[in-house]
Amino acid sequence: MARMRVTDRDGILHEVEGQLGVKLMETLREYEYGVTAICGGLCSCATCHIFIDPDWMSRLPAPQGDEKELLVELQNYDPVRSRLSCQVDFTPALDGLPLSVAPDE
Repeated sequence: MARMRVTDRDGILHEVEGQLGVKLMETLREYEYGVTAICGGLCSCATCHIFIDPDWMSRLPAPQGDEKELLVELQNYDPVRSRLSCQVDFTPALDGLPLSVAPDE
């Protein structure tokens, strides 16, 4: 069982089971930690913005095209930690992944 360590918008840490091969957004939306994902994962709204622990960023593919364009427009954008959870698949390499849900924009 692969797990994620999710800090919600209230600063509460949750350890949850990740769904291998599924976008992080799906799990986060299911648990209602503040990820609304209004566009349903089409990379067009940025309501699934998260912060990934910098030590883990090398385990993820780099953000591409639309994701990069959306991220830089966000008020809470962090060039080191920001990602859209709809663009990141949960893989075995991410077991134990620490992330935080970004503030609402």
